[in-house]
Amino acid sequence: MLIPKKVKHRKWQKGRASGKRLATQKTTLAFGSYGLKATSEAWVTSRQIEAARRAMTRAIKRGGKVWIRIFPDKPITTKGAEMPMGKGKGAVDHYVAVVRPGTVLFEMGGVPAELAKEAMRLASRKLPLRTKLMTNLFE
Repeated sequence: MLIPKKVKHRKWQKGRASGKRLATQKTTLAFGSYGLKATSEAWVTSRQIEAARRAMTRAIKRGGKVWIRIFPDKPITTKGAEMPMGKGKGAVDHYVAVVRPGTVLFEMGGVPAELAKEAMRLASRKLPLRTKLMTNLFE
């Protein structure tokens, strides 16, 4: 699973999701011929990224190449079950990637179009957001 090696701050504040903001980075294909683009926003955990990656690599039978364009660097904290209020912020439980609409999540190259489409469909079922398939027809 993906986790940061080193972080500047161990615990972050939650932040607020506006819902209207579109992605400004990672919006076009940079590596492969096919991509999976987010059309809604979500926090994608490192477990979900790994599940989607496994689904894609198994679907293409380890042919071609897969690029992961998102990285979970936001720490999410939780407190134990039945803990009373107060007593500070909980320990870091897992990491998430903040994904906005328009972000390219995964890219794939070196496989036929139908196989890439099926692999991306399987991967999208593992993610907590709506996605669409992108193609780079100029290659």
